Parts: sequence; C-alpha cells; structure tokens
Amino acid sequence: MRQEGLRGIPREKTRKTTIGDGAETERPEDLVDRKFVAIAPNQLWVADLTYVRTHAGWTYVAFVLDVFSRMIVGWQVSTSLRTDLALDALDMGLWNRQRAGQDVTGLVHHSDRGVQYRAIRYTERLAEAEAVASVGSRGDSYDNAMAEALNSLFKAECIRNPVMRPKGGWKTVGDVEIAVAEYVDWFNHRRLHGEIGLIPPAEFEANHWAQITPEHYPETPVPTGAGSK
Repeated sequence: MRQEGLRGIPREKTRKTTIGDGAETERPEDLVDRKFVAIAPNQLWVADLTYVRTHAGWTYVAFVLDVFSRMIVGWQVSTSLRTDLALDALDMGLWNRQRAGQDVTGLVHHSDRGVQYRAIRYTERLAEAEAVASVGSRGDSYDNAMAEALNSLFKAECIRNPVMRPKGGWKTVGDVEIAVAEYVDWFNHRRLHGEIGLIPPAEFEANHWAQITPEHYPETPVPTGAGSK
C-alpha cells in the first residue's frame, strides 16, 4: 500500500450506542445464526446504529439493509439515541416497500441486543407489519456482521472520505443528514457490489422482479376440443 501511495483509514474511538428509553421486551431468538442469506427481497433485513463526531456533538445514524440485494431500505439521522432513531429507519423501509406494492409479511428483522430494537414500540411496529424479530447474542458483532459491515463502509466511503467530508470536519447534524442521503442514493443506485455480481442493489432487485413478472411466465395454452372456437 505504501508503494502505491495508499493508506488505511484509522478507526475512531468507539461510542456506546445502546442507551435505552423505556420498557423493553424479552430478547427474541437468533433466527439468523450468522447465515446472512436470502433468495428474495424482504425475507431478511438487518439493522444497526453507528455514530459520527461533529463540532456540535455526537450524531447517530440508523440503517436498515435488505440482505438479498444489499439495498439500504431505511435510514435516519439524529442527535439522540432514543428509540425514535431506529424506529424512523424501520418505518422508512416499510413505507418504501409497501409503496412499491411489495409484501413484507413474514420478514425477519435481525439486530443486535441494543435496547432501541427491543423497545416495546419497535417490536409493536414489527408485529403490525407481520414481521418477525431476531436478535443476536450479547457483545458478539459476528451475530450482526452484515449490518456492522455496512457501518464500516459508510464510515470509510462517506464520513472519513476526504472527498465527501467538509473542510474542517463535520459541523452539524444537518451536514451529516445531507451526506447520508447522498451516500444512500449512491450506495443503492450506483455503487457496484461484488456479492451481487458487480451491479448496484437497485439494478439487482429490478432484475429479480423482472424475472418473476407475469410476462416472463409461459402463456397458458388455449384449451381445444368441444365448445372451443
């Protein structure tokens, strides 16, 4: 890397992102067991929170990712770690899918043990959407590895990217919010993902839906015989 003029992006000091704001539900089972695999959209979503240091203080970002296509279906930015941060990202994902006429019934929503995801309001919202909660074990990032990987990409490609980072660093939550919106648009529609054939998530999903639309099924043969013309 040194010979090629490259250097790695250093990790920042970690920030605790599991502050609660009320009653929690009992911890659901881990339905994923580190097998981040789906054969269609809306079968498995992963969710997590990360943090960004600004001149005005800490800012937090929540993402919800569809495992099938690597599409970021929901996101939110806030200066608070309360449940609303994670819940708004979930609501965005559900709204985006339902607006597109997609069924999320039976969706498995996987997260870590953060109390934002175990709050009663959050689990009630999953139940309303007929989705199933899944939670990894305590202190084990591998149990939510795909969401953690997205956070790392976001930090490297957006927050610590000198092209996107403002001169002098991030100033306010508003600056971060604009940057996240731009990053999600690029991530979903232009970034090439090796895990899905070096195409963007939006294209990968479009190809999937095109293969199962009625025009791709063979036509039903017209019956012949008595009564037919």
